[in-house]
Amino acid sequence: MSRSIYSGPVFEMARQQFDQVANHLEIPEMERDRLLYPKRAIAVSCPIHRDDGRTEVFQGYRVQHHLTLGPTKGGTRFAPSVDVGEVAALAVWMSWKCALAGLPYGGAKGGITVDPYTLSPRELEALSRRYMQEMIPFVGPHTDVMAPDMGTNEQVMAWFMDTYSMYQGQTINEIVTGKPVSAGGTLGRREATGRGVAYLVGRALDHLGIKAASATAIIQGFGNVGSVTAYSLAERGVKIIGVSDHTAAYYDSAGLDVSALQKHVAQQGQLAGFSTESTIDPSELLLRKCDVLVPAAMEQVITGQNASELKCRILAEGANGPTTPEADAILDQRCDGIFVLPDILCNAGGVIVSYFEWVQDLQRLFWEEAEVFDRLYRILERSFQQVIARAKRDGISHRMAAMAIGVSVVQSAKSTRGLFP
Repeated sequence: MSRSIYSGPVFEMARQQFDQVANHLEIPEMERDRLLYPKRAIAVSCPIHRDDGRTEVFQGYRVQHHLTLGPTKGGTRFAPSVDVGEVAALAVWMSWKCALAGLPYGGAKGGITVDPYTLSPRELEALSRRYMQEMIPFVGPHTDVMAPDMGTNEQVMAWFMDTYSMYQGQTINEIVTGKPVSAGGTLGRREATGRGVAYLVGRALDHLGIKAASATAIIQGFGNVGSVTAYSLAERGVKIIGVSDHTAAYYDSAGLDVSALQKHVAQQGQLAGFSTESTIDPSELLLRKCDVLVPAAMEQVITGQNASELKCRILAEGANGPTTPEADAILDQRCDGIFVLPDILCNAGGVIVSYFEWVQDLQRLFWEEAEVFDRLYRILERSFQQVIARAKRDGISHRMAAMAIGVSVVQSAKSTRGLFP
């Protein structure tokens, strides 16, 4: 495709990663565009009444990458950075992630270009409902299933589900995942991504022969994923020596009190104000010495500029796309061998348990929390073993191995089904 609506640094990064793995897999040029470019992109205008009486219009998007394996699946983010290129890149990554985990989904992503912190609770509800109302012609339990992402949460998903259900005249729990348990959500969904990251960090520590009780970790991002990862790692005995969010960063080599941090964020909504003694420059936090570094915030934070300065043993990607291709090239060349847990493996816990929620909603049969996590860890263990084995067999990076597995699954399914008409 010489001309495309998909542009910007995040989509360019997804395209570069795909080109590298396509070269490795020797995918014919004529098959590549069909594998990479999304099936469908939707842009909608979302007008709402502001509290001061004004009408304001926000731009919303949804990109469905492919429906070859089943419905598409993916989060919805409310953030100022949202554009169709970013959303498309996240949808592409979600496809490879679902395929790697063996889920019957294609990738999707959606979002609204808005800073949710500037909305009142009533305005947030109005915008959430309006966005879902605009999406109704394009989504459904067997077409595209939404989930939360940056700037959205269980409450937003409940509004999505209620809006869709009102139009259908019956309750359709399975239209979204990440809902409150009281509205058809599953036990364990909120903690799933963070607990999955912590599980895989534990496996990487085992692989490297590092005891959790002697390990240290730094976590960038203290939202749902980062805070649960911090708590779960601390439970395993790992010392959390640094954390940050968009308001503040803290570092203490003696260890931070994760429970106190979580309590502060629950009350204040942000890390700022927690401490004056342990404040550190956020960009410096990533470069401090630690065993485990967890970027769990935004894309493209580990770059060609700072990759050579990382001082971690394990890079566990809690966020989507935190490491640029330039940084990957530097990490591959480093002789100290940083053990990378790539995003499509590392943060897959969220979509795996979202899949469990969808299955439970369809069956109207709900599982105990222990069953949810037992099934989650079994899938993550299988994926971890496959990635390690593929990387070793082919002499490639963990990211390349993970993507090779995911892309191959989608390629095979498209080849088997053929091209209609």
